Amino acid sequence: MAEMPQPSVFRVEKLRSHATLTLATGEVVAGCFFLSPSSAHLPGPERVGELLNEGARFFPFELHGDGAERTVMLNRAQVLIVTLAENEARQVPGYDLAVPYLVSIGLAHGPRLMGTIRVYGREGSRLSDWTHERERFRYVEDDRATLLVNMAHVVDVSEVPR
Repeated sequence: MAEMPQPSVFRVEKLRSHATLTLATGEVVAGCFFLSPSSAHLPGPERVGELLNEGARFFPFELHGDGAERTVMLNRAQVLIVTLAENEARQVPGYDLAVPYLVSIGLAHGPRLMGTIRVYGREGSRLSDWTHERERFRYVEDDRATLLVNMAHVVDVSEVPR
């Protein structure tokens, strides 16, 4: 009987988070992000938003489809929208205290988005405060899902009267 190879001591177990990505090319791909079981900044596991807002230009993504799974390296600058399987926006500290805004977001390529964003910070926070945050990928919640939107592809953001 063949001997099973021992796992590497350098191997780091990762969690998988299902998502659908809309790329700058217009292609839509489904698969999984590989996340650390512990966040570098907060208690609990790493979030997709953390992964996309930090690190190198490329990240590994497991593509699903065509009856096979394969891992590719994707350029985060070419990701327009990430549709998350879970609402990880609610895991951001201060979520319940943040000021919600219903907004319309125009993208350079792709559909106009409508959803709720949250502005964190002091009382009297404004929509313009959200547009000046440092994170490249921002949470937008709509009726169907939680999205991460790449701000490098956003043309305009406007508040929608409720």
